[in-house]
Amino acid sequence: MSPEGQLLIGRLGLAAVKATGWQVDAVGGLTLGADPIAYAIAHASALEAERGAGEMVRAFTVRKEAKQHGTGRLIEGPFVAGDRIAVVEDVITTGGSALKAVEAIKAAGGIVVGVLALVDREEGGREAIEATGLPVHSLVSASALLSQMPEA
Repeated sequence: MSPEGQLLIGRLGLAAVKATGWQVDAVGGLTLGADPIAYAIAHASALEAERGAGEMVRAFTVRKEAKQHGTGRLIEGPFVAGDRIAVVEDVITTGGSALKAVEAIKAAGGIVVGVLALVDREEGGREAIEATGLPVHSLVSASALLSQMPEA
C-alpha cells in the first residue's frame, strides 16, 4: 500500500490486463487482498487516459458478507451490471477467494473475463479457477520468486 508499490502494481497490473487482450470495464475482487491492486490499476488507467493512451478502468470491491445495514450490498464501488470484469487477487493459493468474487460478480450481472493475480503460489488454485472456464494470468509464480532469492 506504499505509494511506490501502488505505482508499480498499478502500471504492471494494467499492462498485464492489456497484454491478455481482455477488454474490461472494471477490476475488483474479494476484500482486502484485491482492494489496493484494483485501485492502483484504476489509477494507472486514469493517468494513461489523461495522456490519451487508453480508456479508464473502474475499480470496486467485493465484501466477504453483505452489509447488514444500509444498502446491504455485496459489491461496493462503481460496478454496473453488464460490466466486463477482470477479477484481481494478491495471491492465488487454492483459488477460493477469486472464485467467491467471481460468484458474487456473476450474481450481480457482471461478466468475468479472467483472473489476474500478482503471485501464483502454484498450489492448485490456478487449476481450480481454470476448471471453471476462466483464464488466469499471474505477474509472477512462487517458483520464479524463489529462484531469485539468494541462498542462505
